[in-house]
Amino acid sequence: MSAEVERFFSEQSPLAAEVASFRPRAQQREMALAVAEAIRDNAILVVEAGTGTGKTFAYLVPALLAGGKVIISTGTKNLQDQLFQKDLPMVRDALKAPVSVALLKGRANYVCHYHLERALSDGRFATREDIKHLGKIKQYAKVSDSGDKSGLADVPENAPIWMQVTSTRDNCLGQECPNHKECFVLKARTEAMKADIVVVNHHLFFADVMLRDEGVAELLPACNTVIFDEAHQLPETASLFFGESLSTTLLLDLARDTRLEAAAGAKDFAPLPKACDELDKVARDLRLVFKKEGRMPALALDSFKDWQPALKIVSDKLKHLCDLLEKQAERSEGLENCWQRAQASAQQLAKWQKGDEPDQVRWLEVFHHSLQLNTTPLSIAEIFEKQIGGSARAWIFTSATLAVKQDFSHYQGEMGLLKAKTACWDSPFNYAEQALLYVPTELPEPNSEGYTEAVVQAALPLIEASKGRAFFLFTSLRAMQRAHEILQAEFDRRGWNYPLLLQGEGSRNELLTRFRSLGNAVLLGSQSFWEGVDVRGEALSLVIIDKLPFAPPDDPVLAARIAQLNKQGRNAFMEYQLPRAIIALKQGAGRLIRDETDRGVLMICDPRLISKPYGKRIWQSLPPFKRTRVEAEAVAFFNTVPPAQNNPERSVLL
Repeated sequence: MSAEVERFFSEQSPLAAEVASFRPRAQQREMALAVAEAIRDNAILVVEAGTGTGKTFAYLVPALLAGGKVIISTGTKNLQDQLFQKDLPMVRDALKAPVSVALLKGRANYVCHYHLERALSDGRFATREDIKHLGKIKQYAKVSDSGDKSGLADVPENAPIWMQVTSTRDNCLGQECPNHKECFVLKARTEAMKADIVVVNHHLFFADVMLRDEGVAELLPACNTVIFDEAHQLPETASLFFGESLSTTLLLDLARDTRLEAAAGAKDFAPLPKACDELDKVARDLRLVFKKEGRMPALALDSFKDWQPALKIVSDKLKHLCDLLEKQAERSEGLENCWQRAQASAQQLAKWQKGDEPDQVRWLEVFHHSLQLNTTPLSIAEIFEKQIGGSARAWIFTSATLAVKQDFSHYQGEMGLLKAKTACWDSPFNYAEQALLYVPTELPEPNSEGYTEAVVQAALPLIEASKGRAFFLFTSLRAMQRAHEILQAEFDRRGWNYPLLLQGEGSRNELLTRFRSLGNAVLLGSQSFWEGVDVRGEALSLVIIDKLPFAPPDDPVLAARIAQLNKQGRNAFMEYQLPRAIIALKQGAGRLIRDETDRGVLMICDPRLISKPYGKRIWQSLPPFKRTRVEAEAVAFFNTVPPAQNNPERSVLL
């Protein structure tokens, strides 16, 4: 297979005939050969490939050439769609490989005929918009082959009505469902079982591995290769699914679904809808115990005097609903399902109330309309190592950001991949010519009052020099909002007409579309804009980062993990907090140079990059930017003429 891989990435590549600007890249070819070797040996391979390497094609080519069944897991549904609709068909056609491909998403992405009928018969909706959307979904379900909600552009993906017309692991009736034969989820799973290549996302993969719910568990036994793209996201995702959680939203859904099932199958039993209303009320009251959103450890809940009484009432009302459902469960499949769900929720709640278990942390997260009780393992390494052990298949983990100065020990330790082979390829871009890293002088310490104001003032000369065309990335929403206020006032005072775009004023895709089309905008974003965003060309010429992205030390899971490491006599900061911050910073910095012809300045405002002993380790982990601390040099960079390119045509980064 190595010879075939070599040929694909050579001057004689089948792609060369189709893409005029295709050029061989040594990094891409070497990565493809490493992946091919791992597939051949059923090995575990962890690969970092810098921006522009073309890692997608570097793993797709050997995977398709090797044959057998392949699962590819990506970070987001957007990447899933790109792989399925664009990248895979291109490679398949170029290789002339007779492989079938399927896209498998979580069940919440598919219309459920059963719950659609229930919603239509219920007739109770929060807004008129819900009624309008429901009519469109009804028509879509009649004509769609897939039932995938992304295929119905007229109804936003975040529209509340989707929760009523899709199923969850809890409320799916399975083979007992009267609509079982026409189920869109079942159809998607059947197609995935038959396909050679199946594209999923990380949430789906781990939900299924742990819960045996989404169809991936059925695929794994026949699978030869599993590839995780954007693998830097896995520790967070795995922690989420290797733990347990119970939310007030889940209880509200249980109350709603039981009410609907009672109306259909137990109209003569009045206590049941009453018990649903009571559970609905006390679940909402439990959320109202807290005035602010955020996370907190279970130990901190004693300071809220209403917490324990409110939680006990929820527990009592949930148990009461369980008892009533037990008497009515045999009357319909729907009521039986609600009884099983109520029992499971009651058991989870009782387990959470018992207290901390060794190697786990209990914590609570308060959202705008709900709260969630969580139990998270302090380490996922042992759990994940067991999940991937004992099977003769290849496991490939790849991302542009997995290593710290080409050292993978942090990632390997966190994921239980200590025996994995590792490889690292730098970006083929010429960072010394294309980009400049600027760290301003005389900024205060990041935790000092007025820090955000100082950051904005330091950034203004560069925003003017770059004529807008900037991403301003923040480590907190509060700092982002404050910076937006200051920038708006400064732009007005100076008469600048650079459009200001703010995260939250539209979906991420909408904001990015506007940013690209405007050509001179300044976009302010927090976590969701640090990664997975690709803006090529002059529209993005400046990336400003307000602080080094250390996770908040008061985060309950992080605090517990730090305490555990320190208790073991290890250095939690150097072993855990710093590597995580470096990987996050590499993601943010990676927004700047996305193409061989891109040019720009990366401005990192945090003085700790220079003043702290660990600062050198951070900037040495970044691509090899030319560096300066002189504002005039950073400003002048935008006026310099780029060196002549050997090939002025923009190459396709495959």
